[in-house]
Amino acid sequence: MANTKEVRKQIASIKSTQKITSAMEMVAASKMKKTQDSMLEGRPYSLKIKDVISHIALANSEYKHPFYEERKSKKTCFIVVSSDKGLCGGLNINLFKHVIAKSSELNEQDISSCFALIGTKAAGFFKSVGGEVIGVAEKLGDKPNPDDLIGLTKVVLDMHKTSDIDQVYLCSNVFVNTMTQQPNVEQLIPLKPEEKDDTAPSQWDYIYEPEAKELLDGLLTRYIESLVYQAVIENNACEQAAKMIAMKNATDNAGDLIKELELLYNNVRQAAITQELSEIVGGASAV
Repeated sequence: MANTKEVRKQIASIKSTQKITSAMEMVAASKMKKTQDSMLEGRPYSLKIKDVISHIALANSEYKHPFYEERKSKKTCFIVVSSDKGLCGGLNINLFKHVIAKSSELNEQDISSCFALIGTKAAGFFKSVGGEVIGVAEKLGDKPNPDDLIGLTKVVLDMHKTSDIDQVYLCSNVFVNTMTQQPNVEQLIPLKPEEKDDTAPSQWDYIYEPEAKELLDGLLTRYIESLVYQAVIENNACEQAAKMIAMKNATDNAGDLIKELELLYNNVRQAAITQELSEIVGGASAV
């Protein structure tokens, strides 16, 4: 059985760790509010431009943009959005499992995969498993700048234009609420029209100025960039929420462990006192 000195040392060590996890929980809660505000600010734009792009897919245009073309797939690119730091539970690894599962599914159809990675955790994971990495964007911070993502997005879009890849998937975590973050693997290219309903027009017509090609090239590129940026913002909110929950669980577990050790300490101390009394009584009887 451990002596009282060792148990006291363990209790002191766990209390120090508990203070750290409690502080990290409060920091994550503060950052989560800011990242949620950023996420909600960008959502209306993302949803509206998504509607417009879906309508363009149904339009009778003389120019068919390559992003709408359905090709026979030979190679797929996954844009994977992760966090730069850890201590956020299973947030990253759950997303990576979904990406690997989708990649394996495509591989069975003789479709190879490559990866464009956002975040240090994704870069470390996919390099370790031997995936073909075509670009990495790391250390974007709590307020990522869209300009830091344009380079990576351009690499992917250029590969699609030259037919080096035929499909693009955007993989990130979706913020449902503070307790729930869901991994999501969504097809980005080729773009799909929205599902029709009874009230929506079956066809859309647009008048393009100056020309359809020039306008759509710029619009669709900006659309893809906005989706990637929104995914990064939303993933940041997921990271802070997951970190807050993970640190709260760690703090609670430390509290439970301290209670167990304090009980052990009392038992060890009582056993030592009992032993000492027994020796005194035994010595007195011998005299």
